[in-house]
Amino acid sequence: MQPEGAPQEGAGPGENGAAQGNHGKKSGKPGKAGKSPRQGDLTGRTFPLGDWGEPAERLDELYRWVEEGALRTADWYLADRVWKRRCARALRTGTVLGAVCGGVLPLLDLTGVVGGAAPWGYLSLLLAVACVAGDRYFGLTSGWIRDVATAQAVQRRLQVLQFDWASENVREVLGPTEGTASEAAERCLGVLRRFSDDVTELVRAETADWMVEFKSGPAPLTMQAAGQGAARPADQPSSRFPLPPGARPNMPRQRPPEPR
Repeated sequence: MQPEGAPQEGAGPGENGAAQGNHGKKSGKPGKAGKSPRQGDLTGRTFPLGDWGEPAERLDELYRWVEEGALRTADWYLADRVWKRRCARALRTGTVLGAVCGGVLPLLDLTGVVGGAAPWGYLSLLLAVACVAGDRYFGLTSGWIRDVATAQAVQRRLQVLQFDWASENVREVLGPTEGTASEAAERCLGVLRRFSDDVTELVRAETADWMVEFKSGPAPLTMQAAGQGAARPADQPSSRFPLPPGARPNMPRQRPPEPR
């Protein structure tokens, strides 16, 4: 087993029709892949089945399968952030230009340098507001940041896995000081299982963040504003300091009339 090496070229075992985004295994170096992967959804992959008569070869095959899945996930997020980055930068550029023009053109019209420029300045301000609203509504900047953060987190987990797998290989070559071969195989399977769980949790957390941002869009905010702006019933008294349960309001004590 040599997990730190580059995966071999060719179709990996266990790839189904739903995961045709991997036409070939990654070479481990950026920009060296055989074919550009087709971007689709992050669907599950068929677990590779094989003969455990040779545990070392089988563990090496599982490691390459797990590593390929992590690289596929990172490539998906890095490819998804491209169009979001372009659109977000275009909208931010429009916001800056609209704000600048909206502040300069009315001043030029006021000083008499350019006549009739004030209406165009107001239109520029409206364009800047529209760009900001479009960025917030479609979640371009936030989605771009989430994609980059998730891809970097997956790559960081992958580096940890590579060093952990290398340490397991060194332990296997030098000879285990304690335990049997089955325990060593279970330890290697545990390393792969924890890594797969970490990658799945990263994807789940990113999806949860997207769902929270989607639910906090314009429609839910409008409903929340309508609910918060409801009129208070007339029979419900308003009090700045709420009374404790079971307590009765005390009337202010009046001074007795002074004798004449």
